[in-house]
Amino acid sequence: MNDVPEIRRRILGDAPARSDGAFVLYWMTANRRTRWNFALEHAVAWCRRLGRPLVVLETLEGGRRWSSARRHRFVLEGMRDNARRLRDAPVLYYPYAAARGEQICKLLAALGRRACLVVCDDAPIHEQDIALEEACAGLPVRVEAVDSIGLMPMRAIERAYPSAYLMRRFLQRRLADHLPCAPKANPLARVRLPRAGPLPPSIVQRWRPANELLLQSVPSLSRRWMIDRSVEPVETPGGNTTAEAALRRFVRARLARYAESRNHPDDDATSGLAPYLHFGHISAHQTFDAVARHEGWSPDRLSDRVDGRREGWWGMSESAEAFLDQVVTWRELGVNYCIHRPDYADYDSLPDWARATLEKHARDRREHVYSLAQFEQAATHDPLWNAAQRQLVLEGRMHNYLRMLWGKKILEWSASPRDALATMIELNHKYALDGCDPNSYSGIFWVLGRYDRPFGPERPVIGKIRAMTSRNTARKVRVRAYLDRYGATDAVR
Repeated sequence: MNDVPEIRRRILGDAPARSDGAFVLYWMTANRRTRWNFALEHAVAWCRRLGRPLVVLETLEGGRRWSSARRHRFVLEGMRDNARRLRDAPVLYYPYAAARGEQICKLLAALGRRACLVVCDDAPIHEQDIALEEACAGLPVRVEAVDSIGLMPMRAIERAYPSAYLMRRFLQRRLADHLPCAPKANPLARVRLPRAGPLPPSIVQRWRPANELLLQSVPSLSRRWMIDRSVEPVETPGGNTTAEAALRRFVRARLARYAESRNHPDDDATSGLAPYLHFGHISAHQTFDAVARHEGWSPDRLSDRVDGRREGWWGMSESAEAFLDQVVTWRELGVNYCIHRPDYADYDSLPDWARATLEKHARDRREHVYSLAQFEQAATHDPLWNAAQRQLVLEGRMHNYLRMLWGKKILEWSASPRDALATMIELNHKYALDGCDPNSYSGIFWVLGRYDRPFGPERPVIGKIRAMTSRNTARKVRVRAYLDRYGATDAVR
């Protein structure tokens, strides 16, 4: 029927597709974009097969842990972008923001009763969204979940890999088979679909779409939504248009110096794409395509070696390979763990050696012990740590290198390793735009030993866990301008 690989599609339930339905419904939650999107492409293919129009339902819910004004504004800006892009397309776009997830489930059920089938986004975790199985249970039509998360299909990897080295070896063996199977850049280009008529008033009046909000230059935040308003929106705007502009700027102006400068906070040489990848405002495929085109790359330059080494695998520049190791190897590694380990967020999911050494030193005397509130307010004795926390609170992001130091110090300054884990999860997910992401868990649990190995000599508190210090960090990387920017004691509101 289409070119979306079967390995990226899974059927939920056993209901059939209905040829007499009024439309094909695409429920957009993880891939919030109209380009480079396997799920949208698959929904369009069903429309052409059945001769039915397409309805795109994009939803946003409150009432969940870490639902905030910051995250809502970012997603709403993406919905506004989608509304503009689909305005002249043969698609009925239905943006819906709900106070609670139950309202979305009821709307989905009402639309599902009229649909031929439902296509939805497959994703490794659903901490900020309704779980697919929960929402789609009882729908009277076929439901297909489509994976458009990474270059490697999520379910093509049969086990959880314990290190980036082993994941890289697997990708070196298998990724080349999947690279040619990219989604269409614009699945709606030159496609003729029947126009959808208006939805029944009984649906539109009960579950009012957010169109009026999305027409505003800055989307409003309704008072009825159950969100944490103390976590305020940031200057970074959401949406596919902004994400594509950020990708172009990075490739044009920063990629060439990425390998040399990415670890230096003063240089700010990172891509800034993490929140856009997290919310699906841009795809891994489009990101890879932009880098490959800039490098003049072709698949014949891909090395056929399988040694787990990063350098020289892609046949690109040092900087391009360093960047792709982050956006491919490490991102796929986080997705892989969440798919295969339902306990991905639990302390007991740590490797045996890490748990053993942390428990051995759990009662060691700490030089400093801070509460969650003290961490949150950047009220520690360490200026560099405080600066990183302030950046997180004020901007919804933290420099990648300092994020590792941030976590290591929380481990050292918490009453126990389990307390440290809870603090890292709470602060990261509350404030980071890319919180609740598989990569968030990769970074947090790396602090505690996941994907890592034992390091000697054994130290108080952290045992054989890899150590980092602010003094060594300030000696290794450039942080003077960073401290000037985020070091003011009144920077946290």
